[in-house]
Amino acid sequence: MDPLDIARWQFAITTVYHFLFVPITIGLSAMVAGYETAWIRTKNPRWLRMTKFFGKLFLINFAIGVVTGIVQEFQFGMNWSDYSRFVGDIFGAPLAVEGLLAFFLESTFLGLWIFGWDRLSPKVHNACMWLVHLGVLFSAYFILAANSWMQHPVGYEYNPDTGRAEMNDFAAVLFNKVQLVTFPHTVLAAYMTAGAFVAGISYFLYVRDKTPSEDRGMYRNGVRVGAVVLLVAGIGVAISGDVQGKIMTDVQPMKMAAAEALYDTESSAGFSIFTIGTLDGSEETFSIKIPNLLSFLATGDPSAEVQGINQLRDQYEQTYGQDPGATYYSPDGYVPIIPLTYWSFRIMIGLGVLGALAGIWLLWATRKPDRLPTSRLLWWMAVTLPFMPLFANSFGWIFTEMGRQPWAVFGLMTVDTAVSPEVSATEMMISLVTLTLLYGALAVVEVKLMLTYIKRGADPAPDDLAPPSPDSDADRPLAFAY
Repeated sequence: MDPLDIARWQFAITTVYHFLFVPITIGLSAMVAGYETAWIRTKNPRWLRMTKFFGKLFLINFAIGVVTGIVQEFQFGMNWSDYSRFVGDIFGAPLAVEGLLAFFLESTFLGLWIFGWDRLSPKVHNACMWLVHLGVLFSAYFILAANSWMQHPVGYEYNPDTGRAEMNDFAAVLFNKVQLVTFPHTVLAAYMTAGAFVAGISYFLYVRDKTPSEDRGMYRNGVRVGAVVLLVAGIGVAISGDVQGKIMTDVQPMKMAAAEALYDTESSAGFSIFTIGTLDGSEETFSIKIPNLLSFLATGDPSAEVQGINQLRDQYEQTYGQDPGATYYSPDGYVPIIPLTYWSFRIMIGLGVLGALAGIWLLWATRKPDRLPTSRLLWWMAVTLPFMPLFANSFGWIFTEMGRQPWAVFGLMTVDTAVSPEVSATEMMISLVTLTLLYGALAVVEVKLMLTYIKRGADPAPDDLAPPSPDSDADRPLAFAY
């Protein structure tokens, strides 16, 4: 096999796998902090029990996420050395800040939160988890700033002597217009994922036969809190996604055209719910469309013109020359893989909408405290609910990255020129197989731990709900909460 094929598969597998943990980490850190805040304010033991229950699940997810994320940095140097050499001056700053500031912030205060239950005052202990969430947000911001530069390079100049892009405006990189809409969209999607996670697991425990009757009210409350977070965040995702689509049309019009499989420029362009194209993906043969919707999504004007794939390909060839990756990517040169971009875009939207509808259904079904909703269909909907926004996140990133193809950095470097020239196909295959097996083993561990603690449910409330004073016993060892 071509080393480029193997390198692309490895990056895709490891990145999509790692990103399964990211939205849960971002969103669940906020929800755990919120539950603990509710306990401090009300002293209601149900909030403390939910804090510790979902805190366990958060820690499992966080640990696996850290392990899988380490690989991302190393493979840039191993498989993508030419890319790293070209963008290193740009990527170095935000990723260094992410590691030195954001990750240390979240890991330090997470340690204090884990071991500080009986050593810190309740408010200080709760503040630790809020600081963990703040660190997670910082981490997301700086990583997304680096990725947004790949989508829309700004704040740099090209040095022909070194063959590198060199940063001359750090603020421009951090406040890239793509970044300013990508960050809220990603974070809101993470809140949506965490809300679905809490609602789905709480519903499972709420209707389960072995759940004590006195605990059902606590889990019902978890269902409703999670569903509200899911719906409110979902509205934010829809609004920020609409803005993001317009920014995307401005900086990467080919991605928007590929999302719709729009081959020729149209005014008042419709948005297709379903499309069938030719086998080579060169033209549409059948589609079901909503009139004017694509023009509105792309520009805000339902009668506006949206550029088509064929016209944009001609423009790119005139601007950048004949595509050096044309024989690898497709006969159409600068065109991404149309079926993949088309369907990943729709699966992303469909799963997000389905998750929101499931949240509404859960709120309706649990509206009466004395009524236990045990519909089999609702049960399956609730159990699969956490996966809906989670996979919507994954397909969203697949669309974001594949829609940029064949570019590694839009307008500056194609993917085939970014791969390491001295790494053989055998070496890359060994790396791919090893990491895939390792990640498979981690998946087994993750699922086993999650299922074990979910089935156990929340621990009983302790006799003494308030942590003792830090001065009560200065020589006590730190106590691990779980």
